[in-house]
Amino acid sequence: MLDGDSSIDGVRNVITSWIKSGAWDDSGVFIYSTLKHIKYCLPQGDTGVIRTLDNPVYLTRVKGKTVHCLDRSARPRTITIDPTEYRFKLALLRNNYEEMLNIIKTVNLVGRSIVAYLQQKGFPEIALHFMQDKNTRFDLAIECGNLDVALETATAIDRPECWNRLAQQALKQGNHKVVEKAYQRTKNFDRLSFLYLATGSKEKLLKMQKIAQPRADPMSRFHNALYAGDVESRIAVLRDVGLYPLAYLTAKTNDLPDLAQEILEAAGLTEADVDDVPHFGTSTLKPPPVVTSTADLNWPSLSKGENFLDRALANGHLDRGVDAPYANGIGGVDAPYANGIGGVAASSALDEWAKDEEAHDDVDAEEGGWELDAGGADHADANEHVEEAVEEADLGAGASPGVKETELWVRNSPFAADHVAAGSFDTAMQLLNRQEGVVNFALLKPLFMSVYRSAHTYLSPNASLPPLQLHLRRNPDESSASRALPVGVRTVQSVKADLQDGYRAVTGNKLADAKDVFKSVLYSLLLVAVSSDAEATEWRNLVTSTREYLVGVTIELERRKIAEAGSENARRSLELAAYFTHCKLQPKHMQIALRSAIIEFTKANNHATSARFARRLLDLNPDPKIVAQARQRIAAGDRNPRNAIEITYDEFTEFEICAATYTPIYKGSPSVTCPYTGAAYLPEYKGTLDPLLELTEIGAAASGLPAPR
Repeated sequence: MLDGDSSIDGVRNVITSWIKSGAWDDSGVFIYSTLKHIKYCLPQGDTGVIRTLDNPVYLTRVKGKTVHCLDRSARPRTITIDPTEYRFKLALLRNNYEEMLNIIKTVNLVGRSIVAYLQQKGFPEIALHFMQDKNTRFDLAIECGNLDVALETATAIDRPECWNRLAQQALKQGNHKVVEKAYQRTKNFDRLSFLYLATGSKEKLLKMQKIAQPRADPMSRFHNALYAGDVESRIAVLRDVGLYPLAYLTAKTNDLPDLAQEILEAAGLTEADVDDVPHFGTSTLKPPPVVTSTADLNWPSLSKGENFLDRALANGHLDRGVDAPYANGIGGVDAPYANGIGGVAASSALDEWAKDEEAHDDVDAEEGGWELDAGGADHADANEHVEEAVEEADLGAGASPGVKETELWVRNSPFAADHVAAGSFDTAMQLLNRQEGVVNFALLKPLFMSVYRSAHTYLSPNASLPPLQLHLRRNPDESSASRALPVGVRTVQSVKADLQDGYRAVTGNKLADAKDVFKSVLYSLLLVAVSSDAEATEWRNLVTSTREYLVGVTIELERRKIAEAGSENARRSLELAAYFTHCKLQPKHMQIALRSAIIEFTKANNHATSARFARRLLDLNPDPKIVAQARQRIAAGDRNPRNAIEITYDEFTEFEICAATYTPIYKGSPSVTCPYTGAAYLPEYKGTLDPLLELTEIGAAASGLPAPR
């Protein structure tokens, strides 16, 4: 009977959730009705409830806030709905920030469901603007690293666990003033003393000594005296606790004979009684002095920039002049550089070439100049000399031709990208070899051609004449020939926009596609000309982070290939899963790597290691559901702290991953690196072609990116 009742309830639930009718609203959202609700479905599949129904209805049309429908008697009805929630989610998905800003300012869109949705989609800083609940605001502020809001809410909540979490987050960001305040509120005296030692706050260390006295904590007194280099206070503590021998030796070795004699007398001894004590030379046990005191300054840290919502809410509108740094650091695509075309009015032939990347056969005369040993492009040195001689003869005596624009570009720039734009492929390859150790240029041919074509456009003044080639500058207002440079076809910002495709592919578990994107990004970064030290630093950070993702997805693809081969390779599969978690990924992708490792190690009954991965996962503040799963793994590991399969993996020793063998290279072990990406390899790979990008010679000497001019 119970089984029959359960079956009836299940059927009833299915019938209740069946779709009765549906219609599209004017924004492209599908609105549909079930037996008890009117719901919505966004284009990418997210669903939600708009309102409940007393009686079933059949939708015919949706316009704004009005739903036109028929009831079961076929009578027309209109129902008013509130589309705010799905309008906001749609604006978020479409990056329509004007719409989002308007909703935030005009509608009280509050609810844990919308906050959970924003967290799930990776926008905790936007969710922070909705919540008034102090505990939730604190969690969101910690998640997105907003120390100002976190400090404000922690002060209002005033619980030790909040202060401890705030201290951890502030310490990661190098804001030791917030760390100090958190330690003070929780009375964490030991950590507070060590913080003062690290920041060189000797005056505060002396105050900590005084605080330790009424607390009757001799160990704290001794530590603070040691940190401050206060010998007399150390001796006083040792005497107070009855350690006269240590007190005597401390006074003796610090050249305080009078105080040493006083200690002997207090202990009822004489010099003769301690003749057998070996004599130690004078020494001073002090911490090294702080060269640059940071007591009044926070440690240097990279500025995260002002959130676009903070700026927009303050100004009342979005800034139109600059691409807003959208949530999670994802900027809008820089339109002038989309598809590798540098925002220039290229000819129709070049436009077609840029749109159809597979039309490799229809190349023009410039493509035929790709000869690595013959001078390359159309403007080879020998041809230039002949053409200049002819031009001088035609011009006659007293007239001299000017320097070609492309030759100026080559003279004025140390960047390979500008030489490629000028058509000087030979010098560009020499620069790439000298600066980044590149030896295999065949893979860069499509990129060279794209950059060259995008730096020129063509004008046909007359149908009977050949088109004129126009050279495009990135500084067209510059009058000095010594500063003329070609248009920046590839820039740091345009490459960052391409990198987002790789991140999305990792999130969507399309690792093969992600690998192709990351390799393409690293190829493109070779042909970026930076204009400032800050941009050069950003360029290097992009190379490093992209390399980490490329190594990570390559390891995971290798693990999946091994896992498909059968259980006899379980040990190697587990090792690769563990190594993947040591690639430096963004928190949301690191969560994916850790969760994957937890699943694999749990299947193999390696519960001890699985529990350690779960603890690392909790440090990333995942969703509550993931937190619950991680805690289950930790509990299982505590109950059964063993590993059924022993693997080569020592998480407690710092190591790098060989990008060829996918094995650890522990700190202190010999290794060689790729001169461009910095990827680590075992010593036997020195002098070989790097297997990661197939571009550079491993271990080759390279000067690196030149200084911006």
